[in-house]
Amino acid sequence: MSTKKSPLMRAKEEFGSKEKLVDRLVILLGSVNKSDEEKDSLKGRLLASSNKKLLRLFEVTSEIKEKYGSLEKLADAAAKALGRAKDAPYVAKLKTFSLGRLLDLARAAEKRARATAA
Repeated sequence: MSTKKSPLMRAKEEFGSKEKLVDRLVILLGSVNKSDEEKDSLKGRLLASSNKKLLRLFEVTSEIKEKYGSLEKLADAAAKALGRAKDAPYVAKLKTFSLGRLLDLARAAEKRARATAA
């Protein structure tokens, strides 16, 4: 019988420690989301977060980096999937969404587009 690993066990197994996970997240977030926040303050906030949240954030940012490359490209892809690519204020509003919310929106829109095409 297989038991589900705790977030602490997963973080230690996959990254070695919480600090190493946070270091990788800071680098990954810096490449995906261009923000004005200093890396030290971001690292401090992430170290205070739970392991479960950190693992989820790592999965989301990794998927965005692999599939879309940046937050701007993800917002453009989501707007295109929703049929509102030419609506500049809407695309600008999408760029203010959190990474997770925007990724979920893009996934749902792509799924809906595939369902109507089939």
